[in-house]
Amino acid sequence: MSDIILSANKLSVRFGGLLAVNNVSFNVRQGEVFTLIGPNGAGKTTVFNLISRIYTPSSGEIDYLGQKLTAQPPHKIASLGIARTFQNIELFENASVLQNLLVGRHTHRKTGFLRDLFFSQATREAELKAREKAEQVIDFLDLQHHRDALVAGLPYGVRKVVELGRALCTEPKLLLLDEPSSGLNVEETGDMAFWIQDIQHELGITVLMVEHDMTLVSRVSDRVLAMNQGEVLAIGTPREVQRDPGVIEAYLGTVDDVSSLRRTA
Repeated sequence: MSDIILSANKLSVRFGGLLAVNNVSFNVRQGEVFTLIGPNGAGKTTVFNLISRIYTPSSGEIDYLGQKLTAQPPHKIASLGIARTFQNIELFENASVLQNLLVGRHTHRKTGFLRDLFFSQATREAELKAREKAEQVIDFLDLQHHRDALVAGLPYGVRKVVELGRALCTEPKLLLLDEPSSGLNVEETGDMAFWIQDIQHELGITVLMVEHDMTLVSRVSDRVLAMNQGEVLAIGTPREVQRDPGVIEAYLGTVDDVSSLRRTA
């Protein structure tokens, strides 16, 4: 049986006259952390949006566990076992942490309108199961202190963890993290690395990540794909990719950046 969970084959997408992604191919293996890196405008988030079905490729295919994602409507992606966080946090600010996490359970609800209206036995059981899963995620991410707090009053770093928790509540097989360290300080980024490693090793979830922080990339990634101007520059381990001349020129840029990455690899 193949260990490939996601396969992108010759993906290209145009926005008018702009070729944002050009002939990009890669495989993501079960249980690994696979990271896309590159300078701003390299096409990383566009690839994420193709997988999420926010965009449709102009050409190419995406295979996920034997299914063609390009044939799936966007609202079906979560139910297939793919969850996503965003660079700009998307939470219900006037709801509590627990309520936001419960939103992540919607794909597992099997009861209909009438059962919910009359709060049937099946609905009660579904509510209890959803609450149990949310509490497990709260414990896993050490959010107990914030369980009943409104999101609007939480520090930015905690909100990042809450969004991560909501994604975990969907019980994904593949977790897409869009710049998880964006806006975080050094200590919070270290905590995020800890959560990503636990998600991989303790929960067995495959992680596909877009990230700029090379210290985080080197710490958690099994393999890295470097992009520039919509194309693949290099693919391999963090150490292999950091030594690629094209990556150094396009992404790392300076000797100081290269030295910093090598110290953390």
